[in-house]
Amino acid sequence: MTKNKFLLMAMSALTAVMLAACGDTDEDSMNPADPDNQSEMNEDMDDNMDEEMDHGGMDHSSSGEVPEGLSEAESPTFEVGSQAIMNADHMPGMDGATATIVGAYDTTVYALSFTPTTGGEPVENHKWVIHEELEDPGDTPLSAGDEAVIATDHMEGMEGATATIDSAEETTVYMVDFTTTDTDEEVTNHKWVTESELSAE
Repeated sequence: MTKNKFLLMAMSALTAVMLAACGDTDEDSMNPADPDNQSEMNEDMDDNMDEEMDHGGMDHSSSGEVPEGLSEAESPTFEVGSQAIMNADHMPGMDGATATIVGAYDTTVYALSFTPTTGGEPVENHKWVIHEELEDPGDTPLSAGDEAVIATDHMEGMEGATATIDSAEETTVYMVDFTTTDTDEEVTNHKWVTESELSAE
């Protein structure tokens, strides 16, 4: 055997060993039975679930329709068409965003807790649902501790759920358009932002 043939065979054998080793590495990295890989896959799943929970299944935008009987504010602090800075974090990318006021309404606004009709973990201190978005709430505002059935679908599993009122406030609420600060998502006709959650530019 010539020296060149020997070198060629040795290089071929070395290449085959290296390829096999690479194949094993790739297979290990994809093998869910490997404890290290299982841990990494679980972390990825947890991150994805956390992201979904942060958004809470919210429909950030809406059609702009408002409940029957909702009164427009006569002299809102922030007039329709004006802009304001939002100081609220009940959804990602909201705090610090510039909002354009689309509508202003005088009502009672509630933070409430409920278990979605679709199942899953209870939602606590959800902001906001207004008086007119409850099922037959009557004319008198509800108080913390009262129960009511939700008649709106800001998020999946909300409509038809029985909620406990966490807080109630008579104020002006605003429907707003804005661009999220984290993903640049264009949100239109978002319901709701309270007057205390807005400040002048």
